[in-house]
Amino acid sequence: MQICYFCPVKIYLRLPKAPCLMDLKMLTEDFPPHHKAGYISIIGKPNAGKSTLLNVLLGEKLAIATAKAQTTRHRIMGIINAPDYQIIYSDTPGIIEQPKYKLHERMMTYVKESLSDSDALIFLADAQDEWTKDQELVSKLSSIVKEKPIILLVNKIDLVNQEFVTAQIKKWTELVPFTAVSAISALHQFNLQNLLDTLLQYLPVHPPYFSKDAFTDRPERFFASEIIREQIFLHYEQEIPYCSEVRIVEFKDKIDILAIRAEIFVERTSQKGIFIGHKGEMIKKVGIAARLELEKFFGKKVFLEQHVKVEPDWRTKQNSLDKFGYDQ
Repeated sequence: MQICYFCPVKIYLRLPKAPCLMDLKMLTEDFPPHHKAGYISIIGKPNAGKSTLLNVLLGEKLAIATAKAQTTRHRIMGIINAPDYQIIYSDTPGIIEQPKYKLHERMMTYVKESLSDSDALIFLADAQDEWTKDQELVSKLSSIVKEKPIILLVNKIDLVNQEFVTAQIKKWTELVPFTAVSAISALHQFNLQNLLDTLLQYLPVHPPYFSKDAFTDRPERFFASEIIREQIFLHYEQEIPYCSEVRIVEFKDKIDILAIRAEIFVERTSQKGIFIGHKGEMIKKVGIAARLELEKFFGKKVFLEQHVKVEPDWRTKQNSLDKFGYDQ
C-alpha cells in the first residue's frame, strides 16, 4: 500500500479485477450523512500535462505520460477514497481543434462526455501555450463555467518566469471567468497542497459511486496495453507511435508470473519493418522496457510476448476502432 501525499488515504497498488458500481443498498449504508462524492474531469490541449497531473493526484502512476502530444487516447478514471469523500478523476485526451481521423473523433467524444457528466472541471493550461487564440475553446469554456465550476491550473510554470505567468493568467481570466485559478508544476508537484480542499468545495453530498477499495474503472488488460503503448511512444519517432495500437489477446495471472500476449498493429507493411527493426532489435528493446514497467505496475514477474501485425488505415475505420476498444 501507499499513502497519498494529499491526505491519509490508502491506495491499493493491485488493481481490482473488475471494479463496478455498487447496488443502491451498499451505496447508502455505513457512510456519514455529509459524505461527498463526484466526478472531476481534467481537460486541456494536447501535451498540457493532464496525465502527469492525474498520476500526482492519485499518488500512483495510472495514466501513461510522454513528451509527445496525443499520448492519451481514452478517458481514464482514477478514484481517491477517504472516510468522508470519494473523488473520481478523469484524465481525457487533449482537445484537438480539427480531428484528422475517426480515431480523433472518438477521442473528442470522450472529452465531450467528461464535460457533460462531471461535477467540476480542471482546465489544465501549459504556461507557454497561447490557447486563448482558439476562439471556439474560449467560447466553450465561458459557456460551461456558467453551469459548473472550472478550475484553471496553469501548468509547467517551472519553464517560465513569474512575470510571464502573471501576465498569462491576467489575459486568460479576462476572457473566461474561471471559478478558481492556480499556477502549478505537476511534474515537480509544486503548489498542489490546497487543490484537494478547493475541489471538495464543489462536490455534492452523495454516497460513493464505486466501492471504497476501487482505484479505477478500467480492467488490468487495459493498463497492460497502455504500458506497452507508452514504450512505443518513447522508443519511436515520427508517425510510428501514432499509427500503432496494442491489443492484449492473452492475460494469464498465475501464482508466480503474469503471462501476457500482445498484438501490436500498424497501418502499413513498411511501418511493420521499421517497428521490428534490424534483426528484431527495436521490438526487443520495446519488449524489455515494457516488461520492466509491467512488473512495477502489477508487482510480480511478467512474461511478455509481442506480435506485430498490419491493420490497414485502422485510424479511419469504425470497425477497427470498435475492435480496439474505442467505443462510441
